[in-house]
Amino acid sequence: MGITIDIGYEQLLAAIKKLPAAKIKQLKSVLNEEFIEQKASNDLSDFQDFLLKGPTMSEEQYKQYQTNRKSFNSWRMK
Repeated sequence: MGITIDIGYEQLLAAIKKLPAAKIKQLKSVLNEEFIEQKASNDLSDFQDFLLKGPTMSEEQYKQYQTNRKSFNSWRMK
C-alpha cells in the first residue's frame, strides 16, 4: 500500500533540507546520476513520441507548399 502526496517543488525542497545529514546522503545515493539520466531519457522519449505523432502534410498540401514557395522566391528576386 502506498500513499501519494501532491506537493510543490519548494515544499519538497524545504522538507529535504529538514532531514538529518545521513538521510540526505542516503537520498542522494538513491538519486544517483544513472537514475537521473534514465529519467531524462524517458522524458526525451515522451517528447519524441509527441513530435512523431504530430500532424504532417499530405502529398497535395506539400505540392501546394512547393508552388507557394516558388512564387515567393520569384517575387523576391524581382
